[in-house]
Amino acid sequence: MQHSAELTEQARATARQWIDDHMAELSGWHSKIWDLAEPAWREYESAAWYVATLREYGFDVEEGSAGMPTAFSATWRNGDGPALLTYAEYDAVPGNSQSATTQQEPREGLSALAPGHTDPHSALGISTLAGLLGTQHAMTVHRIPGTLRYTGEPAEKMHGSKVVHGLRGYYDDVDAIVSFHPFYMLPLCNTARWDTQCGAYYSKVYTFRCDEPETWQIGADPNSPIPASHSAARAPGANVALMTMYSASRSMQDAMLPSVGGWSLSDAILLDGQATADNLPQRVARIQFSWRTPDIAMAEHVLAVLDRNAEHAAAMAHCALEERWVARSRPGRTNHALAELLYRNLSAVGAPEYDAEAVAAANEIQRALGVEPTSKPFLDECEQLIEPQEAERLLREHMPAWQRNWTSDDYVEMTHYAPTVRFYVARPALKPVPGSGAYPGWVMNALGGIPATIDPTIEVAGKTIAGTFIDLLCTPEALEAARQEFEQRTADDPMPALLDKDFEPPIDLPWPDYRSSGGHRHW
Repeated sequence: MQHSAELTEQARATARQWIDDHMAELSGWHSKIWDLAEPAWREYESAAWYVATLREYGFDVEEGSAGMPTAFSATWRNGDGPALLTYAEYDAVPGNSQSATTQQEPREGLSALAPGHTDPHSALGISTLAGLLGTQHAMTVHRIPGTLRYTGEPAEKMHGSKVVHGLRGYYDDVDAIVSFHPFYMLPLCNTARWDTQCGAYYSKVYTFRCDEPETWQIGADPNSPIPASHSAARAPGANVALMTMYSASRSMQDAMLPSVGGWSLSDAILLDGQATADNLPQRVARIQFSWRTPDIAMAEHVLAVLDRNAEHAAAMAHCALEERWVARSRPGRTNHALAELLYRNLSAVGAPEYDAEAVAAANEIQRALGVEPTSKPFLDECEQLIEPQEAERLLREHMPAWQRNWTSDDYVEMTHYAPTVRFYVARPALKPVPGSGAYPGWVMNALGGIPATIDPTIEVAGKTIAGTFIDLLCTPEALEAARQEFEQRTADDPMPALLDKDFEPPIDLPWPDYRSSGGHRHW
């Protein structure tokens, strides 16, 4: 249904006003998710909060979507019309507990090694929720037909859920997707991505099992008074396999890929609770490798090296090898039509603005670090817009000419199912003071939890999403332009999914957990 330009603008204004009227509530919601700070695949309370809130607003919600206990899929219909999707993320990062204060300290009652929101995904989710509910209100007031879809995406730090939702068809009936993230690198701040989308991401867990240590030696002394010979302890065991795998892969890292291109390799050791050294070899040890590359060919090269290393490490240490994919994501597809439409809405809203309360919080942090407080403590870019084409030009200055993609985020999987735009709004970041060096990491984490400093991000992003959704609902030619571009780009560069349709998410692996018991919280 075509709506007049006047009605479209009225609907955008209605959505923006809803966000203004509910900012105090949205801020409180953000503090709730930020304080829960649950790690990947274990975001039980965060997901439950979203499910309950969406149901209060009339959404039909499927809990545990695609077989993921902390995922969900929500739908609200207002008659026949386009189906638009945005999403929440809410996983936090172990080892980054920080209180919403102006000094370095973990949240009350928790170790500094407990999880915390670093990006922060808490603001990502509440920003998109603000845009969703503002749009819903405007659709109701102005009788705009259409469907709103909202997914809960756990384990984003490991590209965990979007690849699974995609394989299970949760994005198949969507006409357009808006992907938001608080900014994390310049020049991608208060803008939309243009040509250079995020690249490939692979993550795999290698498990070494020493289930038959007694067969390491030819045989045991038949006269031994101990029926089960302790000589089995001489089997190298799973820890030896893991360390062999780790050291071999790290020593070969420079040989895996070119020294340019913005790729990285990360690792984590997963624990099964085996912390007692008995007169037995370690039975199981697991190591996760995750690598980010500009393209699939480079990712496959790293995979071949790691698979070889794992096979030989297992053989050397008398272990069996199990392999488990965590994620395997394709580089993203761009959509200029959606990027231009969203940036027009972002321009109408304007960049975040930091008031006196926000500046005072930043100044307190500066004093705590022995830095002379400044009148304009935030990065200039946080309060400025930059056109997508100009951000693209500046981004390309850091990249070799052959490289098409840079950095990594799992929104890329969505871009293969429907026209998708990726945009960034500033999160609060302090301007370096000459001679004082970089601010420590806890500073941005804290600023992401202090309402006065993070609320502007939520307001701007929410209004931008709502305006973009209203335009797509009211102007069929805008949606058609995005669809045609998506189909053309897909035809020009086919890129099938990298995992099987029946891929099962690795929710059963021993990921770090975070639980509540009555009033006591621990990690």
